[in-house]
Amino acid sequence: MQTILGANGQIATELARALRREHADALRLVSRHPRKVDGRDDLASADLLDARQTREAVRGSRVVYFTAGLPPDTRLWEAQFPQMLQNALDACRAEGASFAYFDNTYMYPQDAQLQTEDMRFAPVGRKGRVRARMASMVLAEMQRADMPVLIARAPEFYGPGHTQSITNTLVIDALKAGKKPRIPVRDDTRRSLIWTPDASRALAALGNAPDAFGQTWHLPCSDERPTYRDFVTLACEAFGRPVAWQVLGRWSLAAAGLFSRQVRELGELLPRYGQDNLFDSSKFRRRFPAFEVTGYRQGLAQMRREWDGQAGAV
Repeated sequence: MQTILGANGQIATELARALRREHADALRLVSRHPRKVDGRDDLASADLLDARQTREAVRGSRVVYFTAGLPPDTRLWEAQFPQMLQNALDACRAEGASFAYFDNTYMYPQDAQLQTEDMRFAPVGRKGRVRARMASMVLAEMQRADMPVLIARAPEFYGPGHTQSITNTLVIDALKAGKKPRIPVRDDTRRSLIWTPDASRALAALGNAPDAFGQTWHLPCSDERPTYRDFVTLACEAFGRPVAWQVLGRWSLAAAGLFSRQVRELGELLPRYGQDNLFDSSKFRRRFPAFEVTGYRQGLAQMRREWDGQAGAV
C-alpha cells in the first residue's frame, strides 16, 4: 500500500496517476474530503492535525507521501503545518513506513545563487520560516535513521488542471480571460519553473527507489531557464494572443496589498522576482537519466489543448 497525505491538490492528483501507472497496485488517498482519481483508489478521511486519525490513515502503508497544502495564510501555516507534519512523521515511524516529503524553496535565500540540494536555509518572512522549520524536522528525522525518509523539493509550478502558482495566476489565467499577462517586479530575470506532472512523476520515482531515501532531491525542471519575458512570449503564442505584458512594480504590488490579503500574503516572495531564480536538478537527472522533462513550449501547448477542450465542452 502506498498512501498520499493531502490528496486533493494538483500535485497529489498527478502523483496518484503516476503511482497507478508505474508503481502501485494499492493506493490510499487521505484528506478531510478525499476524492478518487482512479476507481480502484482506497479513500480515507482524516484530519492531519489529529494524531490518532493520521495513524489510522497510514496503517498498513509501505510508502507515505506528504503533499498536504494550506491556503496562503501565514497564521494558519504557523499554527497547523508543523503539527500536521509531526503527526505524519510519528505515524510513519510507528507503522514502519517510508516517508517522502514534498517541499518547496521558501526557505532558500532569495538571491541569484544557483539553488542546489545543499543550499543553506535563509528564509525571508514568516511563511519561509515555517517551511524552514518543517524541512529541519524532516532532516532531523533523516539523521535519526529510525525510518527511511527523503525530501523532494520543487521550485515554482506552472501546469494544467488546478495548479496554483503566481505564474499560473498572473500569466495563464490572464491569457484564458483574454487579458494581458502580468509579470511581478521585472521581466528580464531568468526563472526555473517546474511542470506539475513532472514534479509528481519524479516524486513517485523517488518514493519507489530505495537508494533515494536518506537524501534531499531537487525535482527535475527544464534547463531552458527563460526570462519571464521569454516565458510570457511562449505563452502568448501558445494561446494565440498578442505578445504583450504588463510589469507589476514593487510599488503597485504594495498598493494592491492594501486591498488584497492574497497579495499581502505573497509579499515575502517578491525578492525572488527581482533577480534570477535558478534551480539545479542535475542530481535527479543523473540518478534517473531516462526521465523525460517537459519543455516549456510543450507544456504550454498542452495547457492550451486542455483549455480548448474545456471551452468546447461548455
